[in-house]
Amino acid sequence: MSTDIFISGGGVAGLTAACLFGSQGFNVTCVDPAPPITERDADGADLRSTAFLQPAIPVLEMAGVWHKLSPHAMPLQTMRIVDAGGEAAEPRATRDFNAFDISDLPFGWNLPNWLIRRKLVARLAELPNVEFLPGTACTKIFTRSASAKLWLSDGTTRTAQLVIAADGRNSLIRESMGIDAKTTRYGQKALAFAVTHPIPHNNVSTEIHRTGGPFTLVPLPDHDGQPSSAVVWMEKGPEAARLCALSEDAFNQEMSERSCHLFGPLTLASKRTLWPIISQIAERFSAERVALIAEAAHVAPPIGAQGLNMSLTDLSELLELARLHPLGSKSMLDAYDKKRRLAVKARVMGIDLLNRTSMSQTTWIRDLRSAGIGAIHDAAPIRKSLMKLGLGAR
Repeated sequence: MSTDIFISGGGVAGLTAACLFGSQGFNVTCVDPAPPITERDADGADLRSTAFLQPAIPVLEMAGVWHKLSPHAMPLQTMRIVDAGGEAAEPRATRDFNAFDISDLPFGWNLPNWLIRRKLVARLAELPNVEFLPGTACTKIFTRSASAKLWLSDGTTRTAQLVIAADGRNSLIRESMGIDAKTTRYGQKALAFAVTHPIPHNNVSTEIHRTGGPFTLVPLPDHDGQPSSAVVWMEKGPEAARLCALSEDAFNQEMSERSCHLFGPLTLASKRTLWPIISQIAERFSAERVALIAEAAHVAPPIGAQGLNMSLTDLSELLELARLHPLGSKSMLDAYDKKRRLAVKARVMGIDLLNRTSMSQTTWIRDLRSAGIGAIHDAAPIRKSLMKLGLGAR
């Protein structure tokens, strides 16, 4: 069977790619070894959340899915940075970065990943030109100048003009094309879960820095009648494993203390999931008939909502180039690699620096971090420039 675009990977990025290119009239086949988990409390559910920043919304609109997501999304009007790196676990520097400084719109809109998957799968069902094969893996790829051939675990094959590798940080497509990736390991893991709390979040995303990595609360809709937030708690690996194994009562107590009680006592409102933290950059973002996107191309620590938003920029650039060049051609893919790799590399380096600073146990670095938060916020031109950079400006 022949298709215009073959997508390997059915995570949020791969499903969005299928919706986007399918909505723009391309014939698409999308495969993933595991069916998407679209229920909050199901085993294996992705309990992380994604903040879709402003530049992501036109991509989701072109994919025909934003109107499905927006009723469930929480606007992120303010980003609050808290430094609690003193001797006591209490705030010593707090600054609010308000989207009104640079825009009439919020910074972004937050949704749980399991729900995003549900809405993307529902959109795929509306597109007759998209073939979605959950539970099917791509096992082999062979490319030539005219097209690519792919072998699937169900015994069938596909030929395609363009292959989009969205198959994660251990991408089979990337490895099959002989593309190396540089990986940086931090010895960190992230706990991801949802909480309820008595003090409303008021659409404020709060990032609390002490040691080990940031503790971030991102607004969610109310849960069981109480204000709720998605939490990503980054710690050194052994400490994260210890926390994950605690009883629920003990965990509630420790996370409430780590949050400096800014929202009152936190109560666990979901399962806890544990994720390794790395940075990774592919040495090239394209090969013959192949484009790498999302974690097949780049991985960054979950700071500043950059990860999936970089992936959606990958898709936006790919779609634009598909309109300017023959689909999957060398000219298209060389242009994609040139446009995306250097921009992504610079952004991942910035996130790496922020993460190392947040992890530090060294007193003078923590003191410098505290002073720096205030200095950046209080200098309006720097504050506004950094906010625009966070939204994707170069």
